[in-house]
Amino acid sequence: MSLKNTEHSYGWISIALHWLIAIVVFGMFGLGLYMVELTYYDAWYKGSLDLHKGAGILLAIAVAGRFFWRQMNASPRGLSNKPIENLAGHLAHLGLYALLAALFITGYLISTADGRSIDVFGLFQVPASLTADNQEDIAGEIHEWLAWGLIGLVTLHALAALKHHFINRDGTLKRMIRPQK
Repeated sequence: MSLKNTEHSYGWISIALHWLIAIVVFGMFGLGLYMVELTYYDAWYKGSLDLHKGAGILLAIAVAGRFFWRQMNASPRGLSNKPIENLAGHLAHLGLYALLAALFITGYLISTADGRSIDVFGLFQVPASLTADNQEDIAGEIHEWLAWGLIGLVTLHALAALKHHFINRDGTLKRMIRPQK
């Protein structure tokens, strides 16, 4: 089984990064929903913020890695006979990357609005570089809308994969589970 992508299949690295990112995105979304309900005096208020920030930075690194890996590897061709479906899939993937990038930027702006760096689990720090009036509130509002948009597009992405698997029966979903021969 191949680590690299081929014209017909994703390799193990792409598959592992895809599912790792998917799991972390859903975890981050759930944690975000939980966090906004906490008050300053809740026991897990600071811990949840630190976890969300640190995981967000690591997720940004993983997404950047996946994006660069995708650029350096062959992209399996779309399996649909309909060019519009292949184009829609390509645009959806670009949309996912764009939404993730915007979420990382707004998350950074929220986290560094007070001028403090982001500590990533004691491993390293990401310095604050931009601060402005109401930055935390404005970026926070945008961050929330982007998160809901991402979950909506991820849901559409998953439904399209299921449609290809159960209706089209074209192997699209199978090649994101394990490399195909």
